[in-house]
Amino acid sequence: MIKKVLIAEDHESVSISIQKTLEALHMDQIDHVYYCDDALMKIQEARQQHHSYDILITDLYFEKDHRDQQIDNGATLIAAARKAQPDLKVLVFSAESKAAIIETLFDQLEIDGYVRKARGDARELKKALEHIKAGQRYYPRHLLQQVKQVNHYAFTPLDITIIALMTQGKRQQEIADHLKKSKIQPSSLSSIEKRLTLMKDALNFSTNEQLIAYCVKLGVV
Repeated sequence: MIKKVLIAEDHESVSISIQKTLEALHMDQIDHVYYCDDALMKIQEARQQHHSYDILITDLYFEKDHRDQQIDNGATLIAAARKAQPDLKVLVFSAESKAAIIETLFDQLEIDGYVRKARGDARELKKALEHIKAGQRYYPRHLLQQVKQVNHYAFTPLDITIIALMTQGKRQQEIADHLKKSKIQPSSLSSIEKRLTLMKDALNFSTNEQLIAYCVKLGVV
């Protein structure tokens, strides 16, 4: 059962949209804060008063302003909130699209659901809340597909180093020189070409540019 909700969102228009979705689901005990510090304080106070929140809906990123904050991002807020109230449900509502980052939220912070701010997000937010209300985790299907792609190929530290250097505009010979200087093996030009070919074949790409764009988008580098 979800009745009491706390929204941590620094944009008022987004908060209003979330509140309307909650009201449509007959969740009318709603509090809203603009800052992560305030969110944690409310969670702690509600816990002490034996009237805890059922769910925290939070963004990942908060704009900095004149007010100093101990907690300035959603991930840190989630960790602190769960420490204060271990049974608190958490739904992340953010514009973040990198599957690697989102997967970390599920694996390390054990969030209950994720909804990306995009077209149709109000409908998806409603669906996520219904899943969580039923005791289920909500993982959007299109993001699941991206995560499956990432997991389909296990990037090695060498792969990540090669891709990271390529994003800096390094040519393959320069990458080979860098690996040799850093005493990273294998470091030959042919071994770099083989790793790139292996990655492209596994992920079904035909060019290095496609591979680099994919890795950047999904947060591999």
